[in-house]
Amino acid sequence: MKKHYIKDLIIGEEVTDFFIAKRAELKIGSNGKQYFDLLLGDKTGEISAKKWDVDGPEEEALSRHKAGDVIKIKALVSEWNGTPQLRVQKIRGLSDSDVIDRSDYIKAAPESPERMYAYITEKAESIEDDEFREVALALLERNMERLLYYPAAKQNHHAIYGGLLYHITRMLMLAERMCEVYDSLSRDLLLTGVIIHDIEKLNEMNADESGVVSEYTFEGQMLGHLVMGVRTIDRLADEIGLSVEKAVMLEHMIISHHYEPDYGSPKKPIFPEAEALHYIDMIDSKLYDFEDALAPVIPGGFTDWIRTLDGRRLYKATTDVKKYSE
Repeated sequence: MKKHYIKDLIIGEEVTDFFIAKRAELKIGSNGKQYFDLLLGDKTGEISAKKWDVDGPEEEALSRHKAGDVIKIKALVSEWNGTPQLRVQKIRGLSDSDVIDRSDYIKAAPESPERMYAYITEKAESIEDDEFREVALALLERNMERLLYYPAAKQNHHAIYGGLLYHITRMLMLAERMCEVYDSLSRDLLLTGVIIHDIEKLNEMNADESGVVSEYTFEGQMLGHLVMGVRTIDRLADEIGLSVEKAVMLEHMIISHHYEPDYGSPKKPIFPEAEALHYIDMIDSKLYDFEDALAPVIPGGFTDWIRTLDGRRLYKATTDVKKYSE
């Protein structure tokens, strides 16, 4: 049974336990010495870990540990820039005598992948436009196997087992409600855009069946999922005879949903559904980061500084505000 979950680690304690490696790389520090850089995870979160001053004899042994491996470490829980970090003393891989429950090491979406996939497929089938419906269903059906476990990112928002489906599911829920308020929006176009906007993350990253990303693919690093998504729609448009206008509008939604050139978008949205897609994407990604960061915090407490939220420290209210809104 796992004894030390990441959310419960205390600064100054010594830990000997198993964790899943989400990153495992030998690096050279500013002092010119080699160290082993790890990002460790379990179902409660992630923590950075370092094994300093790696010498020649250790290098070969450490290089065998890869992202996705469950490893046993002995380490001291320290602090760096206000954030807990493990100072590793010993590392080893799994042995034949080790008995672990792999579910202890996989942080997963709160809903089953099968249920989320069924929900998304149901929404795709409800699209009235024949061409948009065909695009959405084709991409869902062709990618079903990997969609059931893929994360939405290597790190940051929805970097969990089933994270991509979870992201799409909640975005579809938001899109439905947005169309109820802003009835001039095309529901068919917006739902199709939500379903396809991140589909090429499946080919941008290499993830194992635990939902752990080992690395970005060659095309992922050279092009990114926005450009790769446009190429996918281009090929699919030729295959199914999608009209030029509809194909280009879907491609525009893909390349513009990051909004800014600094985040990979060469164009900003220029029609309402593309603008709506961007903000739905932002709302879900940011609120996921809030939920994830606040989950271990006791009411009345603050988080550490959250890098993905502009270095803010978040607050968890002591009042049950939900009951006043019912």
